[in-house]
Amino acid sequence: MNTPAPTSPSSMRIDVRTFAQTSASLAGSDPLRHYLRLAADLHGPLADGPDLDVNWAVRGELVAHTGSKPQLWLHLELRAQLPMTCQRCLTQVLMPVALDNSYRFVADEATAEAEDECEEDLLVLSKQFDLRELLEDELLLELPLVPKHDVCPGKVKLASTDEDFKAALTQKPNAFAALGSLKKGS
Repeated sequence: MNTPAPTSPSSMRIDVRTFAQTSASLAGSDPLRHYLRLAADLHGPLADGPDLDVNWAVRGELVAHTGSKPQLWLHLELRAQLPMTCQRCLTQVLMPVALDNSYRFVADEATAEAEDECEEDLLVLSKQFDLRELLEDELLLELPLVPKHDVCPGKVKLASTDEDFKAALTQKPNAFAALGSLKKGS
C-alpha cells in the first residue's frame, strides 16, 4: 500500500505499528528550511529551490523472528545537498548527503537499552512517531566535520597576514626604541 506524501509538518507523524503491518510507504521532498535545527549549521539563508530540498522515502515492514513476535522495521532513504561553508576558501559548498538505513522498533526505552549491543539501529515504538525529527536527526549526523570543495572556485588565501598589515607594522615607530633614545639624550 502506498500512502501519499505528507503535505504539512503535522502530517509527518505516523503510527509505526500500523505503518509496518500494512507495509506502507511514504516519499516526499521537503525544503531544507523546514529543518530548523539543521538550518543553524548551514551556510546563509535557505531559499526555496530543488537544490535545497530533502528527498526521502520510508517503507514499513513486519519481519518474522524465530521464537518471538514479528519485528517492526522502518527503512529510510534520504538524499540532500547541504549548503555549508568551505573550510578552505570560506565560500558556500554544496555537500551531498545520501543515506540508506533501517531501524528496528522496540516496545520501550528499557528494551532499547537492554538490546543496545545489537548491530541494528533501535528506536522506541510510538503511535505518533515523528518522521520529520528522524529525518533531521539523520541529516545532522551526516554533516561533514570539515566541509570543503574538492577544488575551490577562487584563489585560496594561504597567508595568515596580509601585506598591508605588515607595511603598517614597519611604518609604526617602535615604542622601546623611542624610550631608548630618551635615555641616551639625558
